[in-house]
Amino acid sequence: MRLLAAVLTLLCLLPAAAGAQWLPGQSTEAVREGLEIGTSTSEIAITSDFHGADLTIFGALSNTDQLLLAIGQYDVVVVLEGPRQDATVRKKERVFGIWVNTRSMTFESVPHSYSMSSSRMIDDLTTPLELTDQGIGIDHIPLTPVGFVGDGSNLGEFRDAFRRLQQGGGFYDRNPSGVRFVSSNLFKASLRLPANIPNGVHTVRAYLFKSGTLITEESLPLRVIKTGIEQTITDAAHGQPILYGCAAVLLAVITGWGASLIFRKD
Repeated sequence: MRLLAAVLTLLCLLPAAAGAQWLPGQSTEAVREGLEIGTSTSEIAITSDFHGADLTIFGALSNTDQLLLAIGQYDVVVVLEGPRQDATVRKKERVFGIWVNTRSMTFESVPHSYSMSSSRMIDDLTTPLELTDQGIGIDHIPLTPVGFVGDGSNLGEFRDAFRRLQQGGGFYDRNPSGVRFVSSNLFKASLRLPANIPNGVHTVRAYLFKSGTLITEESLPLRVIKTGIEQTITDAAHGQPILYGCAAVLLAVITGWGASLIFRKD
């Protein structure tokens, strides 16, 4: 009886053992964390009374380690990056009592605007080298000069000047507490759009860090367009420049002639 019971037990365990065996080509790595994001709108319309706006980004994490999540080992950085273009920084010096541009440097393909929010200070969530490698943060945006720059001794000066001008004009902005977890796996981020935000296709990027290491990122496009009379004028200026120029000159002539009639002295 004992032998029969042992045989029956062995037969019952064989299918389980067969199902648990490793198969060739099967990955032994654990499933990595995932990141999904969505925006409150996919298009920003700019009118004549546009004074800036707040963009809300919603996100969800998947396959997270609940223990690491509970002790705050997951961090999220969300960025709104504007259209890229070359940017020139000029330095003025006093020559014979007159301020003139003496030196300049052009940086290749830099974002016109850059707004960033994070779950905490980015310098606290990972190393500066990691931020520089990924180009995350205002201080780590790649600023590559165009052409010959000599010995490069003044490269840092022009880079600092470019960042200072962009931040002073409201184009570059950061909020170290703009990302907030509303539940264990859901977060909400807020980004500030300046009043002078450039037109074009912007990019929303979200980065997920785990214990200081970037593990995944996600991106979405965001269109910023002019509407109303501003868009009509812009389309006319780019689509029919000759007619636009003639209309501008005619409008100036009529305005000047009308002003002379109104304010002339009898």
